[in-house]
Amino acid sequence: MATFSLQATPTDPASWAELARRAETAGFDALLAADHPGDVTSPFVALAAAAPVTSTIGLGSYVSNLGVREPMLLAADVATLDLISGGRARLGVGAGHTPAEWRAVGRERPDLAGRVRRCVAVAEAVRALLDGASVTVDSAELTMREAVLREPRPVQDRIPLTMGTANSTLLRWAGAHADVVGLIGFGRTLADGHQHEARWRADQIEAQLACVAAGAAGRADPPALEALVQMVVVTDDAEAAAAEQARRIGMTVAELLATPFVLIGTVNEIITAVAEHERRWGGDPVRGPQRRAGPASAGPDPPDLTPPATALLIKRFASDSGFRMTQTS
Repeated sequence: MATFSLQATPTDPASWAELARRAETAGFDALLAADHPGDVTSPFVALAAAAPVTSTIGLGSYVSNLGVREPMLLAADVATLDLISGGRARLGVGAGHTPAEWRAVGRERPDLAGRVRRCVAVAEAVRALLDGASVTVDSAELTMREAVLREPRPVQDRIPLTMGTANSTLLRWAGAHADVVGLIGFGRTLADGHQHEARWRADQIEAQLACVAAGAAGRADPPALEALVQMVVVTDDAEAAAAEQARRIGMTVAELLATPFVLIGTVNEIITAVAEHERRWGGDPVRGPQRRAGPASAGPDPPDLTPPATALLIKRFASDSGFRMTQTS
């Protein structure tokens, strides 16, 4: 059965706390926060604020740019969140793509191969620190000497690690080492440093999943799969709602509606689409579009609905402006 997580950004304390409570009550698996220093709130501070007003929902970054994050500082943030939340921390990581994030810390963005090597090196170092190991690394991408995360120690034996990527090398690494592989559907970064070409066609998804499977070969507990849902529209006319996005990224409407990166249609049509994604692609969770928690975007609570749970989640949150859902199906 598909599970859903919600990615959001706080704009004030009251609405952020209320959103966290609503997400937990509605049945979301996790509340996630983006990690783009200088453009959004600090994910771990925001999620620590959500911990006391919730009790079961997972809390994590989605995703932290390992190109600019240092392993010891990131591991300490995650371990602290796990401690404060009573063992509910998650960690989502990626290689990063926005040049301004490197320039802001006095660096230049490496080429793709360099970003991939750095991402793997930092991910492995953070995992080792969280596991209690002493870490020494001396490479072009990362230098650490006898680093140990003595305190705080995580509550969980293993904090779930998600690798969000569309890169073939990282997909293979994630297949071998991650707990969750986040299919983001991003292709080449465009000139603005933020937007991307889309890798949303069925053959492109199949190629990405083949990389995951190759990495996971021989693994007793292969990673869960999830898709970053980047457009959610509840409508009686799915074709009309999808037309502009399909035109913009060079897909037919039918191709767009078949991809797991959008959920467009009536509630029943979306439920059917999620079930089809689960049947076709396999996997377990779902994430969706960015939502800013604030008085202007919170919207009224819709009436309670009966099962299926998918309908409840879509009704409760997709109708609110700015909702961004991540779906793992």
